[in-house]
Amino acid sequence: MEGVITSVKRARVRFKPLKENLKIIADSIITIRTSLAKISLEKTRRNLERARMISAEFPEVYFQVLEGATTLTLITDQRIFSEVRSRFEPSEILDEKRNLAAVIIQSPREIVNTPGCITMFYNAISRRQINIEETISCYTETIIVLKMEDSARVYNILANLISNARKSLGVN
Repeated sequence: MEGVITSVKRARVRFKPLKENLKIIADSIITIRTSLAKISLEKTRRNLERARMISAEFPEVYFQVLEGATTLTLITDQRIFSEVRSRFEPSEILDEKRNLAAVIIQSPREIVNTPGCITMFYNAISRRQINIEETISCYTETIIVLKMEDSARVYNILANLISNARKSLGVN
């Protein structure tokens, strides 16, 4: 029995992605947006209205609203964070973080109907023990929010993933 257990521990299973997945990964493009902050709030009608008003007031800056069942998270440019924060009651604020970055992966339209592609991005990051603060999927864009200090590492990790997918397909 110990021999079987040892053999199982030594066995390495290699994940081989489908060709469709590799093509989508190979055709993806990465950009980074730095100096972001987030604030998580209780989801109330008043907070939803405030978030919409803030979004309309600052159309030129990065501003994302994530709406959960009971919470609301705003991800915004750090330059306006104090202004955004001041619009909410301290008792409504559940969490806040600064010095974040968004890694934005733009993929071909086929990603919408191809299972497993986004997981390949997430797995590449999580295997390096990097925490993902928030994630947003918007049609063909996958937005991964993390600490700014991790953004360069994540860029390199994803660039290598894309480069390896291109090599597997014989594309330069």
